[in-house]
Formats: sequence, C-alpha cells, structure tokens
Amino acid sequence: MSTVPPPSDRGPLGSSGAPRPVGHQGARVEISQRPAFAVTGWFGVIVLALCALGIWWAATNNQALLWLPILVLVLVASALDIFPPGQMLVVQFFGRYVGTVARPGFWFVLPLTVRRRVSVRVRNFETNHLKVNDADGNPVEIAAIVVWQVADTAKSTYAVDSYQNFVTVQAESALRHVATSHPYDDSTGSGTSLRGSTDIVAGQLAEEVAERVSIAGVEIIEVRISHLAYAPEIAQAMLRRQQANAVVAARSRIVEGAVGMVEMALARLAEHEIVELDEERKASMVSNLLVVLCGDQPPSPVVNAGSLYT
Repeated sequence: MSTVPPPSDRGPLGSSGAPRPVGHQGARVEISQRPAFAVTGWFGVIVLALCALGIWWAATNNQALLWLPILVLVLVASALDIFPPGQMLVVQFFGRYVGTVARPGFWFVLPLTVRRRVSVRVRNFETNHLKVNDADGNPVEIAAIVVWQVADTAKSTYAVDSYQNFVTVQAESALRHVATSHPYDDSTGSGTSLRGSTDIVAGQLAEEVAERVSIAGVEIIEVRISHLAYAPEIAQAMLRRQQANAVVAARSRIVEGAVGMVEMALARLAEHEIVELDEERKASMVSNLLVVLCGDQPPSPVVNAGSLYT
C-alpha cells in the first residue's frame, strides 16, 4: 500500500495556468487484495496445549520462566479467528496491510494483527425516489435497484471510508446522470427512452455505476429501474398528452384502413361490372364510405327509393 502525492501540475490549474479536469489523479491509495499468511487453527490449539503444559512445568520447577509460556499462550490465543462462509478476513499488522484470508473456517494468523471481517455476499438496495429532469426538460421521479458485491476486500477497506455509503451515493449520482440523458417517452419510436427502452437504459446505468464504484473494490451485478413516473406537478398534463397521442395514432390507423376498404370496394365493383359510376358518383360513394368507416357512432342508413341520381 502506498500513497501517491499529487504532482504540481495536477489539479484545477496546471503548470501552464490552464484549467485541468479534477479526477483520481491526485493522492490515492494504491492497494489490491492479496493472500495473507494463515494456517489451520488446530495448529494453534496444539500450541496452546503445549503452552498449558509449559505453564504447569514452570510453576512447579522454575517460576522465573513462567512468563514465557504465558506470553506465548496470549499471543497464540489472540491469533486464532473463526469466520463463516460469505466473509473474508482483512489482516493488518502495525498499520500495514498484509493480506486477506479468503477461505472460511478456523484459522491461525499472524499474532498482534488487527483483523476485520468483510462480507462478500451479494447485496442489493433501492435508491431514493429522485426527482430529475429528463432530456426534454420534464421533471420525472425515478428509482433503481442495485445488486452489488465486494470484489476486492483491500480496496473496500482502505480506499474509501465506508464502501456501503460510497456505493449508495455513487449509484444515485449515476442514476441522475443517465436519467437526464434520455427522454421519458419517445413519440417517434425511433430513439431510446426511459419508459420504452428499459433494458438499454438499465445496461447503461449498470456500466456507469460499475465505473464509479470500481475504486472501492465493488462489483456491480445488475441495476434495474424500479420506479419511473412523471412528477406530480405535470403528471395530469402528460397523461392528457399521452391520451391525445393515443387518439391520434388510433385515428390514423382507422383512416388508413378505411381508405384501403374504399379502394377495395371500388376495385371489386369495377372488376365484376356490377354498376358503372361516373367520377361524381365515385366521389359521393367515397365520402359516404369514409363517414361510415371513420365515424365514432354507428351509422343510420337512409334507403333511397328513387334513382341513383335523385
């Protein structure tokens, strides 16, 4: 583990006075997980039994040496540790990271070390319901479920103060950024949107969250949007707009079908020579058929008892 001091030309202003981006180029902890020295804990149990015999022998034969087996017993007892599956043991010796015990069970590690259990189980949490503006400037409420796991116990312990809080804050920050990059709904159907392209948006969100939390040794397994809605102040207006879009789309489909039916009717009449119609009668027939086919209410037929032209 080493701390890299920031060079003089790194920071908001470089050596030339020009502004420079601020990122992880400054002081940081360069560390990665590595195995620690550990043997089975039953070796320590054997040593403890020998120390107990040594204490009995020193107490009965030479009390001046009694401190030695007691000291060894205390050191060995402090070096024994037990941890269950789903956890790892991060070992620190006088402020220095010496490694991680990855296999669960009963272990004898280095004496005089500080040990910290880190859970590597899969976890998940739901972000707060965030109010952000989408790409069109409309305020929306959005939340996501993040599934994550600690992949590097050394980074999660020493690179950040609290990796749980770090993941939570960075996930919400990434969610805000992705939500502002897409519109809530795409009326054209050709682009991506928060409502219509859920899988694409979730993939982009997972990649951005993973990039942000990699410095903490955390691996993102999945990110899914759990809540998406317009903000209450514009929800009614947007609902009316959606209804209007639906009505327009339905009317367009009805008109398209009606025109096809009229075209088919005229073609069948001409093909079978049922009746000959001039251009004026054809226009009247087209008008009547379109009114019947495109109307909201059932038509009321009027029977013409006279000739076609009266």
